[in-house]
Amino acid sequence: MGQRLGVNVDHVATLRQARKAAYPDPVTAAALAEAAGAGQITIHLREDRRHIQDRDLKLLRETCQTMLNLEMAATQEMVKIAYEVKPDLVTLVPERREELTTEGGLDVTGQRESLTQAVRHLKDGEIVVSLFIDPDLDAVRASHKLGADRIELHTGRYCEARNAKERARELLRVVDAARAGSKLGLGVAAGHGLNYDNVQAIARLGEIDELNIGHAIIARSVLVGMDRAVRDMLVLMREA
Repeated sequence: MGQRLGVNVDHVATLRQARKAAYPDPVTAAALAEAAGAGQITIHLREDRRHIQDRDLKLLRETCQTMLNLEMAATQEMVKIAYEVKPDLVTLVPERREELTTEGGLDVTGQRESLTQAVRHLKDGEIVVSLFIDPDLDAVRASHKLGADRIELHTGRYCEARNAKERARELLRVVDAARAGSKLGLGVAAGHGLNYDNVQAIARLGEIDELNIGHAIIARSVLVGMDRAVRDMLVLMREA
């Protein structure tokens, strides 16, 4: 299988923080996901610390056996944390406090100055940098110009399409952006909204080497356990 499955364990921390308890533990969940075949653990350390906490990040850096992907805003605070903890990969994402989840890709052109600075500092720390962007050709080109190593294509509009025609149109946007990124020498990932029903069309794209999936896997794990939830997703990816 050419693609790496990144399991996002944020929602395990969301459940924990709902009661301010010590459990369920996202670090334990990450270990179970890796044991089931996940090739990467993804977490988003938000500025408001609504789910993942600084302690989780530090423990995961010590215990993660595969790759640790830290999603974060391009702020001085977060760059400093990443520089100290040294995740394998940082994915810069847009962040608004009032949103339930990340609603779209970075405004790469509008935030050029802050993103350029963040990318430079992270790469100075020998951290691989990815930009979370909409599947838009201009955003792909702008990401390359900023010096990013990778891009992650936001698949939300594809996943939320209301009919087959709309879904086909959104899938084509992902295809075109993935090909453009690959031709520019960028690593290409995809994520947001992917689940057991819609993942295979994205998993078929040879230019995409990484899928980041959180909510769908964690939701299924509540019913069948983390091992089964991860393995079920990996089967779909391999079959694609």
